[in-house]
Amino acid sequence: MDPDAMPRPVVVDAMGGDHGPAEIVRGAVEAWREHGVPVVLVGRAGVVRGELARLGAAGEVDVAHAAEVVPMTERGAGAVRMACSSLAVGFDLVRGGAGAAFVSAGSTGAVVACAADRLGTAPAVLRPALAVALPTTAGGATVLVDAGATVDPTPEMIAQFALLGASYAQLVLGVADPRVGLLSIGAEPGKGNRLTRRAERLLRGLPLRFQGNVEGGDVLTGAADVIVTDGFTGNVVLKNVEGTVRATLALAAAEGVTGSAGLHRVARRYAPETHGGAALLGLTRTVVVAHGSSRAGTIARACVVARDLAEGEVVARLGDRLALHPGW
Repeated sequence: MDPDAMPRPVVVDAMGGDHGPAEIVRGAVEAWREHGVPVVLVGRAGVVRGELARLGAAGEVDVAHAAEVVPMTERGAGAVRMACSSLAVGFDLVRGGAGAAFVSAGSTGAVVACAADRLGTAPAVLRPALAVALPTTAGGATVLVDAGATVDPTPEMIAQFALLGASYAQLVLGVADPRVGLLSIGAEPGKGNRLTRRAERLLRGLPLRFQGNVEGGDVLTGAADVIVTDGFTGNVVLKNVEGTVRATLALAAAEGVTGSAGLHRVARRYAPETHGGAALLGLTRTVVVAHGSSRAGTIARACVVARDLAEGEVVARLGDRLALHPGW
């Protein structure tokens, strides 16, 4: 491949995650070797290069040194103050144009806080939100947003998450006029806690195809193209879906149906290595947040997702769409 024709690389936080750097480095190498995604690994250079050498990949993937590691227990504020962390150095590379996108399996709170600080939010965006496309029984996908970026949002933030999610569904999933549902404890108008009720009133005044409240049982049925909620609830829903799939496989195995190829194909559709991670919407650059428990396959997939989002200029196009809604 002509070096001058190489696209900008995806910058990967080599030190984040429960299994980093070994699994992260292996995933980055897989992203390059199997999917052609150019990658820059950011972390303690000696450690990262040692992992690359162990994989026989020395010289295949670029390495940027970062002396500090943000602990998985860090919620955010402390990470922002770590100027030499793999998050800070990685985001600076992306901000300076040396990378097209950023991928991390580190602490979600730390990634979100550092991304907002180092990259900045798009004009008028109140807070970023994580979006995950979940396969549905109807054959398409539902965008769950927020899946964990902002756990204590205001009603105004939830309303804006709906705008971001609807635009994401249009740009990434090709849904012309996305149906938006608000996750609540009942489908009837006015159901839910104070936050949900106030968000519902705001959503009814937005230029969206808002169809009202949806319940937890609707998440995978295709009842809505976008389901919006706060980050705390959204993250619980996402992990419950993944955990339920694993539990179903275990129960099936206990009943002696482990040989069902169809069952495993269905389960794989909800596995982290299939969707790779969640897109962090509302920033000025492309960021994908992978599970803290990510193994190599998930990281590789996250790199592919990040590359595709960057090449599709989804972040810029989301910003253009938000600009059409003055007052935010």
